[in-house]
Amino acid sequence: MGRVFIGSEALAAGALTRSALRWNYRRILPDVYVPAASQLSLRDRTIAAWLWSGRGAVVAGAAAAALHGAKWVDAEVPIELIWRCGRPPPGVVVRNERIDGDEVTGVAGMLVTTPERTAFDLARHLRRNPAVARLDALANATDVKAVDVLTLAQRYPGARGMRRAVKSLSLMDGGAQSPRESRLRLLLVDTWLDPVRTQIKVGEGRDVAYLDMGYDEPMIGLDYEGAHHNEDRKTYVYDIGRAERIESRGWIDIKVVKEHSSEFIQARVTEAFARRGYTPRLRPLPRKRRRRRP
Repeated sequence: MGRVFIGSEALAAGALTRSALRWNYRRILPDVYVPAASQLSLRDRTIAAWLWSGRGAVVAGAAAAALHGAKWVDAEVPIELIWRCGRPPPGVVVRNERIDGDEVTGVAGMLVTTPERTAFDLARHLRRNPAVARLDALANATDVKAVDVLTLAQRYPGARGMRRAVKSLSLMDGGAQSPRESRLRLLLVDTWLDPVRTQIKVGEGRDVAYLDMGYDEPMIGLDYEGAHHNEDRKTYVYDIGRAERIESRGWIDIKVVKEHSSEFIQARVTEAFARRGYTPRLRPLPRKRRRRRP
């Protein structure tokens, strides 16, 4: 009997008495139990949802991405399953969708969508910005490629959210190392047409450093600075030397923190372009859709 288990199976096997099940464990899904005082992890909740399905569902979406090693998946995210069920319990989302056998793999003893199918579902079911953040994290963990996901997507030409999926997949980049880096990159992509590259290598050997993202031709980089850059003394000291190495190589390195607004970031990048004498290509503003008269 594991940490997460089916109550009726434990009783039938004689592993627990009804009184022990009632007093020492708590039910988190119909007939699925955990120790009473335990705090649930995302994996616990995923196992619980899979057991609730009778071990017949395929874990999908963000929970599948986490099982494949993707980071930054909140423990309270809804558990998505590909299965048939009219009324799933709270915290579980069931999608009655077609899935081929080669789109399913085994992880931790459960049926889970492959990285390619996981990416396809994330791209279809989420809005662009959260989808790209999830896709970046999955690509960072598994090295899944957009071209392989788009090849799989050809099996489902009429699938819901296909246009949204193609757009999000075109922006997937495994070089992002946090959701905030993904959002920063999307801000740049939405403002300028010039290609943004991630994990730019600066220097060689012991003097090597990597910029989170930037523009090669004008040699302008951007680094998203999390709280640990200031709170951890060792990181703070390292960053001083790193900044000097990057500057000595001719790069402008723009530091970004969560308090910076989009307008402030855009202004700083624009100023850096001007310092380089470089004219970026502005992305045209989207056309407003005309409302049809009733």
